[in-house]
Amino acid sequence: MTSTSSETRPLGPAELGTLVVMAWSGEAPDGDMPYLLAYPLGDAAAGPEAASAAVAELLGSVGLPLGGELTDAAARPSLPLSLLVEGGHAVVTLPGSNAQCTPPPEWLAAVAERGYAYLVFTTRPWPEAEPGKPVDPEVFAAFAGAEETLNAAAHVVLPARRLRG
Repeated sequence: MTSTSSETRPLGPAELGTLVVMAWSGEAPDGDMPYLLAYPLGDAAAGPEAASAAVAELLGSVGLPLGGELTDAAARPSLPLSLLVEGGHAVVTLPGSNAQCTPPPEWLAAVAERGYAYLVFTTRPWPEAEPGKPVDPEVFAAFAGAEETLNAAAHVVLPARRLRG
């Protein structure tokens, strides 16, 4: 008799490639909204399609649907996804992986006021937007706002946590 384990193994860096997070804030009717865009560079060992599939698997394994359905992480305390904002940095953590960025001051102010950020975590690779390199605002807006990007993304309202002293 054989049995198969239904336990999923964590995805490794070779499968995911580089995960990047970018922060920006935008006007909303009730004040600035802090946004995060997380995406793969597409540099996984098996290529961009494999990176996209691995990110989709990662998001699915934690119960995050793709395609625009909004998930409120505060209402799902067992969701293994978190946002830590500390020392001028934002760190998004998932099982087996994390990505961090240094947000602009207006994003930090917006997240401090609201207590959360709106995360768009897309499976769509964006190899042109490498960490540490400036991205033209129009190019960023075109990628972040593209239907292809948004439809391939999990959308999460993610509470911002801070270290306790």
